[in-house]
Amino acid sequence: MPIIVNLDVMMARRKMSLNELSEKVNITLANLSILKTGKAKAVRFSTLEAICEALDCQPGDILEYVEE
Repeated sequence: MPIIVNLDVMMARRKMSLNELSEKVNITLANLSILKTGKAKAVRFSTLEAICEALDCQPGDILEYVEE
């Protein structure tokens, strides 16, 4: 898939666990894990906004387009 999710990279840079991010963003661990592993087919802008706010980053820091 040409869209790469770098959520784990940003979480590591901010030294934030999946549990902590889940609490801050108010998303279940299961849904956050699906997003983190790149298995999500879509992400709501409101979710992306909350993640960016919690990790103090931009959407481009989390999502990356790579040509196949």
